[in-house]
Amino acid sequence: MGTIMHNQAPRSDVLAHVGTNLRRLRKEAGLSQEALAAASGISRRMIVNLETGNANISLGTLDRLAEALNTSFLKLVSNPEREIRRLEEVMWRGVGPQSQATLLGAAPARHDTQLWLWSLEVGERYTADPDPEGWHEMIFVLQGTLRLDFDTESQIVPTNDFTIYSSAQNYAYQNVGNSVLRFIRSVSS
Repeated sequence: MGTIMHNQAPRSDVLAHVGTNLRRLRKEAGLSQEALAAASGISRRMIVNLETGNANISLGTLDRLAEALNTSFLKLVSNPEREIRRLEEVMWRGVGPQSQATLLGAAPARHDTQLWLWSLEVGERYTADPDPEGWHEMIFVLQGTLRLDFDTESQIVPTNDFTIYSSAQNYAYQNVGNSVLRFIRSVSS
């Protein structure tokens, strides 16, 4: 899914939630940091840094941690004091100040259903990690022109159009228009 809070200097509340939630969920599962590292394929050092709030992490890596803990992505990133249906947390920032992804909320599904609001400045690109098999995305473009790049093809999605695809593959979003791109993204498993 890409890098959480990419290119953002100050520590975010989301990373604070990840650290607190990761530590709590790991202990509830009865796992040491070493055991979680082995189960998730993520280094113990990264887990230590996440638990102390001193690391950025890709959204795909958070999925792997959630799977190893037998929990959901949302339980790792959400504020434990707020209702999961309405999160409204910035999860990614690009280079330009208007390039960001906000996780608006979620609803129950087999695993998760997530609703995001994305914006990318002209020329900005976001490259995602493939999601697990069975995950899909639905995108509706509110403003601008989105180019979706897959391994074997690209797809252009103009304003007021949408697309649905499996996100269990390499893909990237790019603003190929001449104004800020804004789109709604729904992710489900």
